[in-house]
Amino acid sequence: MTEQKTNPTRKGAEQLPLRFAHDTSSSRDDLLVADPLAAAVSLIDDWPRWPSPVVILAGPAGSGKSHLASIWRELSGAADILPRQGEEAPRLAAQGPVIFEDADRIAFDETELFHVINSVRQHGHHLLMTSRLWPMSWPVTLPDLKSRLKAATTVEIGEPDEELLSQVIVKLFADRQLYIDDKLVAYIVQRMERSMEAAQTIVERLDRLALARGTRITRPLAAEVLHSLGNDATND
Repeated sequence: MTEQKTNPTRKGAEQLPLRFAHDTSSSRDDLLVADPLAAAVSLIDDWPRWPSPVVILAGPAGSGKSHLASIWRELSGAADILPRQGEEAPRLAAQGPVIFEDADRIAFDETELFHVINSVRQHGHHLLMTSRLWPMSWPVTLPDLKSRLKAATTVEIGEPDEELLSQVIVKLFADRQLYIDDKLVAYIVQRMERSMEAAQTIVERLDRLALARGTRITRPLAAEVLHSLGNDATND
């Protein structure tokens, strides 16, 4: 059984394991929607009719937060901000919608973020933040900022299920002009870590390894990559 179809344009390059940058589309049309993302996608699509001026998308690494932020950035014309002294984040928030990504992992000035939130509230704009943790887990000490964060709309993005991971893997291979058999996709999904980040890593390693060896992407190759990432690839 043929497990992979390759685009003819790749044939001449299969002996050259060069490292290319593969762009993945982050448009709304390319967003794969399943239950773990449904609430967050619905909220993004419903802008500007948001329930509060501040929305926080919280979910694990690779869960789709950045993709959704990118969609909203294009939809709303939002500016990226960093709430620190000298960065003029409150001024930008007074001019229009703003985005602050990875809020739980990037050090910010609590007073500046408080002023940003006040600014979007005062001027009728919106602030979108992304985080791996719920805002109540952030090490915030400023009481007024804590109060503002409690009033924000927080939407949790769950871990991707097998259906969504399958769609993601198919799309990632398609971005590389590779078309993989459904049974091979199922084999990978049943044995991999449940995250978008893991899916991206597996597809990238499989593509590079196949190019380096001048071979197709097969089940034994997938098993080798899964094993190298610490996944159990022995269970058939």
